[in-house]
Amino acid sequence: MTVVSTGLERLISEKALQEKFKGNIGYLCHSASVTRDLEHGLLALQRVFGKQLTKIFGPQHGFVTDVQDNMVESTHYIHPYFKLPVYSLYSETRIPTDEMLDGLDHIFVDLQDVGTRIYTYIYTMTLLMEACQKKGIEVVILDRPNPINAETLEGNILDLKYASFVGRHPIPVRHAMTMGEVAYMHQKYWGGQNCNLTVIEMQGYKRSMSYEDTGLPWVLPSPNLATIEAAYTFVGTVLYEGTNISEGRGTTRSLEIIGHPKIESFGFHDKLKPVLEKANLKGFILRPLVFLPTFQKHMGKPCGGYQIHVTDRKTFEPWRLCQYLLREIYHELGTEFKWKEPPYEYEFHKVPVDLINGTDELRHWVEKRGSEDEYQGIMQKGQKEFQEQRRSILIY
Repeated sequence: MTVVSTGLERLISEKALQEKFKGNIGYLCHSASVTRDLEHGLLALQRVFGKQLTKIFGPQHGFVTDVQDNMVESTHYIHPYFKLPVYSLYSETRIPTDEMLDGLDHIFVDLQDVGTRIYTYIYTMTLLMEACQKKGIEVVILDRPNPINAETLEGNILDLKYASFVGRHPIPVRHAMTMGEVAYMHQKYWGGQNCNLTVIEMQGYKRSMSYEDTGLPWVLPSPNLATIEAAYTFVGTVLYEGTNISEGRGTTRSLEIIGHPKIESFGFHDKLKPVLEKANLKGFILRPLVFLPTFQKHMGKPCGGYQIHVTDRKTFEPWRLCQYLLREIYHELGTEFKWKEPPYEYEFHKVPVDLINGTDELRHWVEKRGSEDEYQGIMQKGQKEFQEQRRSILIY
């Protein structure tokens, strides 16, 4: 097996790289910012850079990755062990303030992304780039793998009318880029052209790799993505955050299972099978089950639903599957189904599912039981331009 060297691994092992960074350093990281030996990057970087490392930054879910949900903020504090200030970029602000950036020459960004547009770490990075370009601070991306491979694209391009902290840029749901590549996209196309950007590339990485192929250990990048399987299903199941359908939070397989107290999973499965077969959806098995969320939606109530078992990652289309499932659940549940009401991710007026979808057209498609042709029409908009842009910045 090829063992991939991440940007972090290269920085802590290559003297020539270390010598490029002479000034004060900030480190944007979380619990998954580890070496292949599972040492936290902060320990490794302190060993290399000593007192040059002066500030820690954390994204959504916190520097220690303990916060469950959206719009649950992390505080700023002095770390009791590292004796350094920890600034939350998911607090009263998602944009680093002048005070946070004061005295810094470089900020290392070392976040494990999951390859889905709705996941917020790429936006923490692009907001940081915008703040740093005004200050002349170098942004250094310590690149990491896209765990669901960096080849497969799926889903519609975000309509900027529905831009939010779960979608700042016109990219598809499954964007097939690494953090470093998203940074290059921002620099070239989205307003980061004046950012002093360096990407420390991985070695040994191939775009076709799933996370297991990299030889790197999996550490939860957020509290509800416990497994690599969940990173694949999350591409679709994140949709249910915009509804009263449980996405399995409060269970041990969150974002792999979905359900609702009023679904009888076996009977409904009989109705679903011909619909999913007609849509030629493949690469998974829906296993009927009942689960009991211990927190969040439907806490303490048995929910009928399904675990999505991925059987072939190459043919699996999580976004399309979950749109189809949502369409059928919406019509099965009738008045028991509810769209989530605002606010969602600091947007107080738009319908949350439209922010997740990056359009209102998919909600209307669900409600009117739209066709496959109509679905594909929504998916096609803007794809050619995005794919040309993406090709121009690919590193690997």
